[in-house]
Amino acid sequence: MAGTVPRRPAGIVPVVATDVEILPTPLRWAVRLLRVEAVGLGLLAAFLVWSDFTATVVDLTSAIIVTAFAAGGALLLWLLGGALTARRAAARAPAIVLQLMLFPVGYYMTRGGLGWVGVPLIALGAAVCGLLVSGPSTRALGAR
Repeated sequence: MAGTVPRRPAGIVPVVATDVEILPTPLRWAVRLLRVEAVGLGLLAAFLVWSDFTATVVDLTSAIIVTAFAAGGALLLWLLGGALTARRAAARAPAIVLQLMLFPVGYYMTRGGLGWVGVPLIALGAAVCGLLVSGPSTRALGAR
C-alpha cells in the first residue's frame, strides 16, 4: 500500500484556486477609460448645476433635464465600469453603445469648429470599443 496516497511536502500550503483573477490588460484599460469618462461627465454635470443656480435667465425645465442627463450618464458609465470589472458580460453592449454615441457628438463638434474636442472624442470612443471587443476582453467576459 505504500505509495498509493500522494505525499504533500510538509509546511507548504496548497494553492487555493479562486474565482477572482486579474483582468486582462485591454479590459482593464477599457474600464479605466470608462471611469475617466464618468468623472469628466460628472464634472460637466457639476458645472451645469452651478450654471443652473447662477444663470440670470433660464428655462428651468430644460436646465434640469440637461443636468439630469449629464449626471445620469456619469452614473451609468461608472456602473458599467464596475460591472465590467466584475466580468459581467451583459455590461459590454451598453458600454459599446455609449461609446458609439461619441461618434456623432464628435463629428458635429468637429463640423462646428471644435475639432480639438471632437476628434479626441471620436478617438476615445473607437479606442474603448476596440478594447471591449478585443480577444482577451471577450474571453474574460465569458463570450466565445
